[in-house]
Amino acid sequence: MSDMIITLMTFSPLVGVLLLFFIPKDSHALLRGVAIATTVVTFLLSLPIMFGFVTNAEFQFKEFYPWIAAGPFQMNYNVGIDGISLWLVILTTFTMPIAVLSTWTAVETKVKEYMIFLLLLEVGMLGAFVALDMFLFYIFWELMLIPMYFIIGIWGGKNRVYATLKFFIYTMAGSLLMLIAIIVLYFKAGAGDFNLLRFYGLNLPLATQIWMFLAFAFAFAIKVPMFPFHTWLPDAHTEAPTAGSVILAAILLKMGTYGYVRFAMPLFPEASEKFTPLIATLAVIGIIYASLVAMVQEDVKKLVAYSSVAHLGFVMLGVFALNQQGVAGGMLQMLNHGISTGALFLIVGFIYERRHTRLITDFGGLSKQMPVFATIFMIVTFSSIGLPGTNGFVGEFLVLIGSFESKLRWYTVVASSGVILSAVYMLWVFQRVMFGELNNPKNKELKDLNAREVAIMVPLLVMIFVMGLYPKPFIDRMAPSIDKMIQITKVKPQVALQAPALPVMPAGMPMGQPAVEGMPAGHPAMPVNK
Repeated sequence: MSDMIITLMTFSPLVGVLLLFFIPKDSHALLRGVAIATTVVTFLLSLPIMFGFVTNAEFQFKEFYPWIAAGPFQMNYNVGIDGISLWLVILTTFTMPIAVLSTWTAVETKVKEYMIFLLLLEVGMLGAFVALDMFLFYIFWELMLIPMYFIIGIWGGKNRVYATLKFFIYTMAGSLLMLIAIIVLYFKAGAGDFNLLRFYGLNLPLATQIWMFLAFAFAFAIKVPMFPFHTWLPDAHTEAPTAGSVILAAILLKMGTYGYVRFAMPLFPEASEKFTPLIATLAVIGIIYASLVAMVQEDVKKLVAYSSVAHLGFVMLGVFALNQQGVAGGMLQMLNHGISTGALFLIVGFIYERRHTRLITDFGGLSKQMPVFATIFMIVTFSSIGLPGTNGFVGEFLVLIGSFESKLRWYTVVASSGVILSAVYMLWVFQRVMFGELNNPKNKELKDLNAREVAIMVPLLVMIFVMGLYPKPFIDRMAPSIDKMIQITKVKPQVALQAPALPVMPAGMPMGQPAVEGMPAGHPAMPVNK
């Protein structure tokens, strides 16, 4: 089993899907129980990977099987994990039971189909993180799109059709360009397969790298999402059900940032360096713009959605700093964002189930009525704004340090204002929702969080403090793989070739005598340039 642990973990949700097919659609409790049990088993299967991972830069738990041979194309089932993908896999398996548990009372229609789509989505996400064959990666990348399309389109809000189509069109447009680039990359590499590690060694001309980088970068920029490709995200988040928003924020958005680190940057290092100023500019614009837009939102869920755009701008800034602190901070911030923003969407879901509204003006004074909810909301808010002692602080601090020490110093100075702006809009929404008078009679009838809801939040709260107070184990596991990625990506400066110095004959030395010790006798005297 240890030789196939990645396969068992990745495809174990399919066992749950098969079981769900044989359960009557009206047995909601059983359907939810099977889905939760399946995600818990998947999480348990990921633990041997986490504890058995040896801290080095190599891919581990690798599996390789020939898969498809069609004409000149050879596709293989090639999977493995290194320090970059390890924690993203654990984040996925950790988040999914929480997301499924949040649907217990939130989803009452088509429960069977909903659980099936959640489990299929988990297969796609895990597969994308472990794939080392680029064709296999593309299969999993597209597989993620289908379940999320239905989750938003069937169980979303009143504008779900618009949000779903926008999400689908944006993502599909980027994916097709990436597919073309993958095929071109295959032919540029010559005969062989789609092995990612083989592509790392290619020495492509700069012009080719630029076009290939743009194709990959466009697909990943949409997924992040980066400004100006971000407009699909607030609509998708606002209309998605709670579990869909949690998964979208915690995991799916990381596919974009992971794509830059794993594919776009190391595959096309010269183009990556050339486009670093543009990427940094878009990241800084995204931080400032999204923060300002979040400040004026009336819908608390849309506010959290725009905060995601701002936080992931910090991730991109750290990744393109291309030094150990910046990339480590960016990777750590991916995990932190998954924890804190996923928790924020759960909090929004809790109050929406009680009041069926997300307008900030409909609330006020909830801290008196819901003290447990207020305490949890406060902790998650501090995490989101990066208060020291919480997970958000460590990631943002490393990003700012790393980017400041790189060529992105002035970008860092401007981006730092995003830290202040995030505190403004998050503390402001917390103050308006939790304090003041209970003016609305409906708010006086609200009940505090129940045992199930507290159980959902406890693991996230624990991780907020664990990662904030002791991030060393997370960073240490990443460090060797990050160093290797930086080494592959950094463009080596070209050293001009210098002609060897010619020996100078002393004046008056007769022909045939060596001018320098070790020069053979009879060597003709060299002319001296005056």
